[in-house]
Amino acid sequence: MNLTSSSSPSPAVFAAADLGATSGRVVLGRVGNGRLDLTEAHRFANTPVRLPHGLHWDILALYQGVLDGLREAARSAPIASIGVDSWAVDYGLLDGEGRLLGNPYHYRDQRTDSVAEAVRARIGAAGLYRANGLQHLPFNTLYQLAAEAGTPQFLAARHLLLIPDLLTYWLTGRIGAEATNASTTGLFDARAGAWSPELAEAVGVGGGLLAPLRRPGDSCGTLLAQPAAATGLPQGTPVTAVASHDTASAVVAVPAERPDFGYISCGTWSLAGLELDAPVLSEASRTANFTNELGIDDTVRYLRNIMGLWLLSETQRTWQAQGKPHELQPLLVQAAAAEPFAAVIDPDAPEFLAPGDMPARIAGYCERTGQRPPASQGSLVRTILEGLAMAHGRTLHQAAELAGREIEAVHLVGGGSRNSLLCQFTADAADLPVVAGPTEATALGNVLVQARAHGLVHDLAGMRRLVADTQPLRRYTPRGNRSAWAAAATRIGAT
Repeated sequence: MNLTSSSSPSPAVFAAADLGATSGRVVLGRVGNGRLDLTEAHRFANTPVRLPHGLHWDILALYQGVLDGLREAARSAPIASIGVDSWAVDYGLLDGEGRLLGNPYHYRDQRTDSVAEAVRARIGAAGLYRANGLQHLPFNTLYQLAAEAGTPQFLAARHLLLIPDLLTYWLTGRIGAEATNASTTGLFDARAGAWSPELAEAVGVGGGLLAPLRRPGDSCGTLLAQPAAATGLPQGTPVTAVASHDTASAVVAVPAERPDFGYISCGTWSLAGLELDAPVLSEASRTANFTNELGIDDTVRYLRNIMGLWLLSETQRTWQAQGKPHELQPLLVQAAAAEPFAAVIDPDAPEFLAPGDMPARIAGYCERTGQRPPASQGSLVRTILEGLAMAHGRTLHQAAELAGREIEAVHLVGGGSRNSLLCQFTADAADLPVVAGPTEATALGNVLVQARAHGLVHDLAGMRRLVADTQPLRRYTPRGNRSAWAAAATRIGAT
């Protein structure tokens, strides 16, 4: 199958606005004639703001960062299209004239702590899972809305837009909800692939609040006059719906050649699972806390959220504030030389979710579970990476069992693919070969969906083949020490 159309058009340039939990950037992607490469046009900080009434995203600063990035992009090449992706679940509320009613809350804000269980008790946890198929996470949009019900902003709201949909609205003036991100909210019917009026009603959301759905590749309109003037781009520049949940974009760029693969999108969070044709909504799947979210072309991302490299980045941030060494590469060298399994942690323990002194929390976890806390920085880093690798392995094997699938190889994409120690630990813990890369999976997936909408690639298989042919990948083979990993896992009651 050809990677490009038979007319072999010249490479086109697409702008991907890719927003992460700590930074955002605008990336230029060139696609065509067997070519796929990225250039970062602009990067900007994403710094949450804690106000007396909670933790918020600085959404106006993020929008300005996107505009600044598009302005830099416009200086480099003619832009064929723009696409926006970000993290999931968080949203902005608009009034009837399209005005933002307040800075969006951050999903790590604690306002949902006492709400999620109350909602589950009222609706019924089993019935909720049969409807939306989502892993229980206390910050899902469903619970955020339940926490916000009755506030002046909620009562005045006429539209709810998830973060990438909100930025797309400001660029184009057109309201819509991209489906892969909508599927993370808890308000989405996993079987029907559409908004669920029943789930919305259960938390007091009127049907008009939820925007019409878009699919990856759909047109979102064209650039309005004001953002066109701010960026120097033509007013008619197309804006294309991509797989706007960043994990959905990352899975697009998994360079798999066969269907029997598992994937881990590894960054602040690790999202580990399988790509399926239909959701798994069994009671066993619910109790195992797996989620069913949409991927491109109505595939299902059957996965579990794992706390991820958040533990390491918060540890580094704490050490920096304390004036201790915090640069990653020297710490990884120390970790490689440290004693294996000096302590064993579950990265999904609830005390690791909120920002704060992560080394102290890990020490407290070890003491609570009858273990000696890591004695050095290198030992602590190794403990984090081993715990994360164990979570990767057991999650993938459990997903395969619940879905009735076999896994022949694991694709680890995203920023974590640069961490060779984590990649090797994951291969060892899962006892499966790991293909690491691409690092820039989310931006690549964003660009590739735009490219397909413009006829430069034909299908998902073609996108993935183009990634495999053009991006650097590294392969890690299990070292045959699975029994040691299994023994260590029993120290936290894991299997």
